[in-house]
Amino acid sequence: MTHPSFMNKRMKEYCCSASKKIFHDLEIPESGMTDEKAQELRKKYGKNYVGRAKGEWKERNIRNLICRAFLNPFSVTLLIIAIFSGIMEIGIKGPDGKNGSAAIIIGCMVLISGSIRMIQEIRSQRAADRLEGVFHSIVHVWRNGKICMRPAEELVVGDYVWLEAGDRIPADMRILKADHLYVSEAAVTGESESVKKTVIPSREQEKERDRADLNENLVFLGTTVVNGSGEGIVLAVGKDTVYGNFTGKDTTIYGSFDRGANSIVKVLIRFAIVLVPIVFLVSGIAQKDWMGALLFALSVAVGLIPEMLPMVVTVCLAKGTASMSKKQTIVRHMNAMQGFGAMDILCADKTGTLTREEITLEYYMDIIGNESEEVLQYAFLNSVYLTGMKNPIDCAILKCQQMPGREEYFRRLQESCRKLDEIPFDYVRKCTSVLVRENNSKLQLVLKGDVEEVLSRCGFIEYQGEVLPMNTSQIKDSVNAVVGELLEDGMKVVAVARKEMEQDEIFSSEMENKMILMGYLAFFDAPKKTAASAIARLNDLKVKTKILTGDHSQVAISICKRVGIDASRLLTGRQLDEMGREKLNQAVEDIDVFAELSPNQKVKILRALKENGHTVGFLGDGMNDVPALCEADVGISVDTAVDAAKDAADVVLLKKDLNVLESGILEGRKTFANMLKYIRITASSNFGNIFSIVCASAFFPFLQMTSIQILLLNLLYDMICIVLPWDYVDREDYSQPKTWSGRNLTKFMCVFGPISSIFDIITFVLLYFVFCPIMCGGMMFEQISDPSVNEYFIALFQTGWFLQSMWTQVLVIHMLRTDKVPFLQSRASIPVLVVTVMGVVCFTVLTMLPAAKYLGLTAMPFWYFGYLSVIVIIYMLLTTFVKQLYSKSRYYRECN
Repeated sequence: MTHPSFMNKRMKEYCCSASKKIFHDLEIPESGMTDEKAQELRKKYGKNYVGRAKGEWKERNIRNLICRAFLNPFSVTLLIIAIFSGIMEIGIKGPDGKNGSAAIIIGCMVLISGSIRMIQEIRSQRAADRLEGVFHSIVHVWRNGKICMRPAEELVVGDYVWLEAGDRIPADMRILKADHLYVSEAAVTGESESVKKTVIPSREQEKERDRADLNENLVFLGTTVVNGSGEGIVLAVGKDTVYGNFTGKDTTIYGSFDRGANSIVKVLIRFAIVLVPIVFLVSGIAQKDWMGALLFALSVAVGLIPEMLPMVVTVCLAKGTASMSKKQTIVRHMNAMQGFGAMDILCADKTGTLTREEITLEYYMDIIGNESEEVLQYAFLNSVYLTGMKNPIDCAILKCQQMPGREEYFRRLQESCRKLDEIPFDYVRKCTSVLVRENNSKLQLVLKGDVEEVLSRCGFIEYQGEVLPMNTSQIKDSVNAVVGELLEDGMKVVAVARKEMEQDEIFSSEMENKMILMGYLAFFDAPKKTAASAIARLNDLKVKTKILTGDHSQVAISICKRVGIDASRLLTGRQLDEMGREKLNQAVEDIDVFAELSPNQKVKILRALKENGHTVGFLGDGMNDVPALCEADVGISVDTAVDAAKDAADVVLLKKDLNVLESGILEGRKTFANMLKYIRITASSNFGNIFSIVCASAFFPFLQMTSIQILLLNLLYDMICIVLPWDYVDREDYSQPKTWSGRNLTKFMCVFGPISSIFDIITFVLLYFVFCPIMCGGMMFEQISDPSVNEYFIALFQTGWFLQSMWTQVLVIHMLRTDKVPFLQSRASIPVLVVTVMGVVCFTVLTMLPAAKYLGLTAMPFWYFGYLSVIVIIYMLLTTFVKQLYSKSRYYRECN
């Protein structure tokens, strides 16, 4: 139901007003809207755009991007540290104490990280805007004294618009003319039944204008015309529409991406909460400088949490989105990339997915299976006079006109039977009916639809021109035998019935009773040649395919058997409604084929699968699929789908083929695998550094690395990690779905972080007791009385560890990017190899530059790099050995 609070006041005010009053109040000229008047009204009432409109980059969108790039938790933490650092270095210690380099570097870190992320998001969103051009609809509108075609985005309040079956409603409107107009409001209400729209409001609507369920002459943006035609005037556009209110409010639904990202953040925060107070207390006691200890502890917090994580994730998602667009897959929402890769169950409709979208009329027969021309005639009249969207069944029936020598016959049949009224298809009745006048005399109600639903409305049968009551079990058994045989052969069967009406009877669905069953139509819905192989490949990727269809159960079983889907157990919509929650949750695990479903029953199945912990995708293209597309973790549609389905989807395939979907899944998994590389490697190496500091702070008379050096190390390392989205991914890493796992990250950090700490502590000891004394004239730190030599000793120590940390952090990327033996069984991509090697060289040279003294760094003797090479090689070998043990562990297998 459309909530009245979401409805624009003009909709409430004019729902019961005469059309002349509406045009008068809106100051619309009698000759109609002009482009000049439209521009004036656009300035007054706003643009007809709910999402990102062109030109908004210079306005609100740029401001939002800046906020996301620079005011995220990581950047805010860095800014706080910069402020503390500036106050301490300049304010407390005085202008001669230090030069404020820490604050400057931290500011640069925020600027670089935020700028890269903002630029990447701008590029991604502009690319998305170009892709979304596929979804922009064209409407027929009265402008400058004539009917013309304009993009829906150009509509303004007061425009007069024409609507036809299949059109998506382009704005919130008041209907002024209607011809059997039925609208699906699933996009705003979630209800699958079509709603009839009229011109004249009911008395109840006039009395209670706020009653949303009485808005019989109002239509809303995003809904779709499923039958008939109409004309109306636009009363609300863009953000003022009901749909715009939904999207404008904070209605974020956390998907698998958000849930996983939150689990990662919680792990990092827990580590920070434990380690930061320890560092603060140990440093404060050891150094007797509590303000310095506070700044250092905050730096440790930033050093533990990858501050460029949002930017690296954005780059990964954007790169994956661009790659998928080259594989006939458009990702409309970047976060869906992770869900696409993590998807372990794909739910899909049968038609167009397993079978060809076009079906063929094979047989038209009477009740015992003999060919019947009369059954075809009545079926043709029902299909040709339906003003709604032609479904594949209607299209197949109407193709009979193209049979040799039959075109004139069907033309005369249509001329002899004039349509008077109709009731369109809906998912409760599962049938359509048309009222026609035969040869300007008899009125015939012609009913066509689901066999069981039509039979339930029949009281008679017709055989060889004789009408007989359908009151014996023998007749019903005969009917079921004919239909059952066709269904077992995989045929789609539709029943046809008729009824002669009296002249004064009021036409409504209540008249669909005591019908005369004429016979059946049988259609062949052939499986696609590629369906079986595509299903097999999805199974190899550990994606289980489940079929959710509205077709008869026998048809679904026949088709699924042909393409390799287990149809030994099947659940119908009627059986589903009789199940409790726990029983349904178990059934969706054991059953792969669901038939005779309504749209809301599809949603129930998806919800049960999600409650069981699955990441669920849904592939659909019709109006009846919109609720399921919204419910799924990843909604997937096709470019030939109805507009509402494409709007609800996260991913749009340019070809309705499971092989295209397979390519998208692989690309999504590769993207996610590279994101996990950054998170796991960075978090574990950062944790190792911080753990080393915690262990060493109590035993050394100075900090092993200053806060600015920690932040600089993180910045340089993260800049190198930007290349990870372009890395190769091992087949084992994308052969099955993976999700974010805070539990797995905790274990990974606790295993590989301390390994680096072992070598850090060895280096601490050697630097303090061997290397630094050698470079300072053979004196230990405690023996040095010259302050300048003392500072040189500290600078040597900190530079020595800075270089080791940087070398090990960068080169360990090659060790931990794969579960295999690096360089031999799995090699990094050329960009990763070049950037990591160049990064080590450039950042090593940085310590030798004159500017390094401002960072507390100094040049190291060349013999130190010999030691550094040896200890880094040993570290890499040990890490590889531990990785092999970790990969074989039971815990690792459970988490992966």
